[in-house]
Amino acid sequence: MTDQGQIQPIDVSVDLGEDKAVQASHLTKRFTDTLAVDDLTFTVPMGSIFGFIGPSGCGKTTTIRLLIGYYRPTSGNVWVLGREPSDFDREIKSHIGYMPQDFVLYPHLTMQQNLRFASSIYGQGSSNQRMQDKLLHLFDLYEHRKKRVTQISGGMRRRLALAATLLHNPTLLFLDEPTAGIDPVLRENLWDYFRTLRQQGSTLFVTTQYVGEAA
Repeated sequence: MTDQGQIQPIDVSVDLGEDKAVQASHLTKRFTDTLAVDDLTFTVPMGSIFGFIGPSGCGKTTTIRLLIGYYRPTSGNVWVLGREPSDFDREIKSHIGYMPQDFVLYPHLTMQQNLRFASSIYGQGSSNQRMQDKLLHLFDLYEHRKKRVTQISGGMRRRLALAATLLHNPTLLFLDEPTAGIDPVLRENLWDYFRTLRQQGSTLFVTTQYVGEAA
């Protein structure tokens, strides 16, 4: 429970394996006088889609940042892919994808240039051009690929951010409200793709404010 509400982590998938992708025990995070995350305990099985549901401001983003090692917990423990986030090495990080709620790509680059830059961060350079094109087609962005980010809508920015997150084929994805600002038809297409990723063995930790979407 937080000062503004209660997070309800709900596993809405079929467990495809016995191993745990994420395990949190009494996870708590306090910022001075603000209790952001209070005594969370949950498990995310490998090969599952885990819906993490709660209203705006209740601590969903803070929880993800604890799981990826951006924040250290005030108390409690968390293991991701069998390691504490503070002990992540390059190999573990290469298996993790994170799509933040805020847009963090470069507004004055084109969509295509942003994906190429993201590929270079993952050490792939232009070698995965086929993957870049696949994702641009998948998210209905290909015909707009030469537009600068300043010229595209908020929904297109969300899709571009998701494409950048998927470039290196991560096995564990943390997606912070990935469908916010996206029209219902494309939202369902994205969930179809999420289910495909799960069937291929990926694990997805997805935050949302919408119970119906997660269900």
